[in-house]
Amino acid sequence: MTLLVPLYVHPAEDPGAWHRLIRAATRTYAIVLNPASGPGTGPDRAFTAVAGALRAAGARLLGYVDTDYGNRDRAEIAEDLRRHQRWYAADGCFLDRVTAAPAGLPACRRLVRSVRRLGAATVVLNPGVHPAPGYARLADLTVTFEGHWSTYVSAFSRPQWTARHPPERFCHLVYGVPEALVPLAVSTARERGAAVSGPVTGEPPNPWAALTPALTGRER
Repeated sequence: MTLLVPLYVHPAEDPGAWHRLIRAATRTYAIVLNPASGPGTGPDRAFTAVAGALRAAGARLLGYVDTDYGNRDRAEIAEDLRRHQRWYAADGCFLDRVTAAPAGLPACRRLVRSVRRLGAATVVLNPGVHPAPGYARLADLTVTFEGHWSTYVSAFSRPQWTARHPPERFCHLVYGVPEALVPLAVSTARERGAAVSGPVTGEPPNPWAALTPALTGRER
């Protein structure tokens, strides 16, 4: 099972979720650390502790970085990554809110090159939709769906160009999944060409505040 796990809850608020994630770390593709919609302005001791435990358990850690659909300055993005690396020893970055349009492709290419030069071994792009085809060549993993289970079931479509890439290059992040259907969400992602997935039962405004039952079994 290959799961991308964004767990956007503070360790002091739900320590049990983080402990369960540490125990299951080897079953994940990567874990996204997001202390403050990014690294924040200073190291958070609780996140430092869980990051250390996750690394010791064999997890790959990605620092959350918001690109604001290409509107953030690259220097700000670089500083976010450096903070994730210094404070939490992040292995790479989860670049969120990436533009999907063909016009944004050159700038995104330059951005990915810059974070690679800073030492990001793993780069995940999250446009949340299928972007222009060239984006899939830039990163290790591209999130081509982020949305509600009801939309995933009723309105998902897969462009033909995705078949030219291995499924290990694509991820679907689905929220609002009924708990009993979480295994179906994982298998559906595979059938739709995404070997990596992250189904959660949560709902907006923060569906990523609880750990996926696909990783831990029934939530308590």
